[in-house]
Amino acid sequence: MYKIAVFVSGGGSNLQAIIDACDSGKLNATVCLVVSNKNTAFALERAEKSRIPNFCLTAESEILATLEKFNPNIIFLAGYLKKIPPSILEKYDVYNIHPALLPKYGGKGMYGINVHKAVLAAGESETGVTIHKIDSDYDKGTIIAQKKVAVLPNDTAETLAARVLAHENIFIVEVISQILSEC
Repeated sequence: MYKIAVFVSGGGSNLQAIIDACDSGKLNATVCLVVSNKNTAFALERAEKSRIPNFCLTAESEILATLEKFNPNIIFLAGYLKKIPPSILEKYDVYNIHPALLPKYGGKGMYGINVHKAVLAAGESETGVTIHKIDSDYDKGTIIAQKKVAVLPNDTAETLAARVLAHENIFIVEVISQILSEC
């Protein structure tokens, strides 16, 4: 069985999708560790409820030591809003889910509602979800998979965000399954 570490900064709906998929057997894996850079992240409560070891860590040395202790096969960023240091990228395969079709609407400051506002301001007819293997630059790593989501004429940033997130919660499990099958 594979071990997944999930890094989060917010509510953790994608974390919950991963936990549920592990619990139901959709993923031949377990979430062995949840790390957040914010002690107020609701995702930590989700981890606690599922009895998953969880930590609020910001120092690179603490993160590395914790990863070494739990020894995950992969790390998945699910709304983690902090850059991953090179020392972690050298030792682990790290993947991220992004709420747009990269390379558009990626990079520093392009997260959460900011992405959806930018998509609408540009008049795009579609957006989507990208899962990529991260490297040292924001949202520049190798794209693993993408899923398109239509932008509807009456969309607001909030309605678009909600629809993209619903797709993320399903797509993340499909792509993690694919990644693990290739390990």
